[in-house]
Amino acid sequence: MKRYYAVFDTNVLVSSLMSKHDDAPTVVLLDYVLDGRIILVYNDDIVAEYDDVLHRAKFNFSDERINAVLEMVKKGICVEPTPSGAFFPDADDAVFYEVALSKEGSYLVTGNLRHFPKSPIVVTPAEMLQMVLLTP
Repeated sequence: MKRYYAVFDTNVLVSSLMSKHDDAPTVVLLDYVLDGRIILVYNDDIVAEYDDVLHRAKFNFSDERINAVLEMVKKGICVEPTPSGAFFPDADDAVFYEVALSKEGSYLVTGNLRHFPKSPIVVTPAEMLQMVLLTP
C-alpha cells in the first residue's frame, strides 16, 4: 500500500468533523489517516491553530473529540517549515504551505485553493481522494 504525506488545512478537519455523509471526501481522507494510507505532516503552529479553531463555540465539538483529532495529528511527522517567500492574503496560511514544502512528496489539502500559491502540491480534498483511490 502506497502512503501519502499531507498537511490538512484547518477547513478540511472542520469539514470532516461536521459532515453528515460518511462518503464525503474530507471524511474518507480522515479515515485514510486512521488506517495509515495518509500520514499527516504538521508543526506546533498548525496543531495550535487546529486546537483553537476546533474549540470555537460555533462548532460545538466535544473536548474528547478534539483531543482525539489532535492526538491523531501528532502521530504524523512534525517538521520545521521551509520558508517559501510566497505571498499569502492571510499570513497565517503560510505555515500550512511551508510545512508541506518541508516534507518531500507531501501535499497541502485545502478547500480554499485561492488562499495558496498555484502549485501541484496544493490540492482539494476530492483531488487527494482521487490520488489515493487510484493507487493500489
